[in-house]
Amino acid sequence: MIKKLAVALLAVSMLVSTAACASSTAATTAGAAATTAAAETTAAETVAELSGDVIIDGSGTVYPLMAAIAETYMVEVQPEVNVQVGRAGSSAGFKKFIPGETDLSDASRAIKQEEIDQLNENGLNYETDVMEIKLALDGLTMVINKENTWATEMTKDEIVKMYLSGSFNAEDKVLWSDIRADWPAEEVKFYGPNENHGTYEFFFESILKKADMVKTVNLQQEYSTLVDLVSKDKNAIAFFGFGYYVSNQDKISAVKIDFGSGPVEPTLETIGEDLPYAGFTRPVFTYLNLKYAKEKPQVLDYAKYVVAQGAAELAGETGFAPLPMDQYEAYLAELNKIG
Repeated sequence: MIKKLAVALLAVSMLVSTAACASSTAATTAGAAATTAAAETTAAETVAELSGDVIIDGSGTVYPLMAAIAETYMVEVQPEVNVQVGRAGSSAGFKKFIPGETDLSDASRAIKQEEIDQLNENGLNYETDVMEIKLALDGLTMVINKENTWATEMTKDEIVKMYLSGSFNAEDKVLWSDIRADWPAEEVKFYGPNENHGTYEFFFESILKKADMVKTVNLQQEYSTLVDLVSKDKNAIAFFGFGYYVSNQDKISAVKIDFGSGPVEPTLETIGEDLPYAGFTRPVFTYLNLKYAKEKPQVLDYAKYVVAQGAAELAGETGFAPLPMDQYEAYLAELNKIG
């Protein structure tokens, strides 16, 4: 009987001990789960706490990239932040950035000294209050009508000569046969973006070396208008950023450019400062008002997203060649010093 009693007592003791352990384990598990949930809630609250506007304007060339970055940021990162992206043109964008109307200014060319002087005059020290961010690389693209089967390949010198005023006659009435004798004796219709755009300035300053452009050139504000005009005229030729060509390949064709070593098609694999399409490659930028970045958390957070993730991930999708990651990381390190 004593043995039976001892065994019974031992069994009861083991049951109580097991129950206590289970209770302790459950409490520990519940506590861990609660802690995790609390952490997740805090993280969610942190992500959702930013609000307000981020105002951007400037380059029409950069617009597809910046608009894609902004959309992804608002959907996936900060739904309460309203990122507004305009496309007035690089020069027009700086005119808004200088008096402080925008937080960032996109540009398809570097800021000019006269614009830096105007910033300084308006109380924004360029050296300490503005950050130049190189976003990606673009390839200036010459586009023609789908029915144009003769000018699918041209040399850089031919492009320059045909766009220069007075190359063939005083009236600048240029025929395709003036460029190559076996091409049609039909008048070339010249198109391009207007003076508001950095693409115009790049073409005028870097390609034409500031020489007068043909008098017959039709310059437009909207790139969509240029695409439409070229798509409807078999004698048309125009220049703009690679991204607009990529998104309209069904309507227009790109001219392969011979820079001296054979015709090169603009692609993400050829566009680069040390790649075959280097002759028409240029960097594109955004300029950040650092005073606003320090005053407005949403502006700083968006700028960090642009360099940490947005530009690298979305450049290729919007027709730009991304930069090496270490360049983006260097920008992020500078922004992290702010906060």
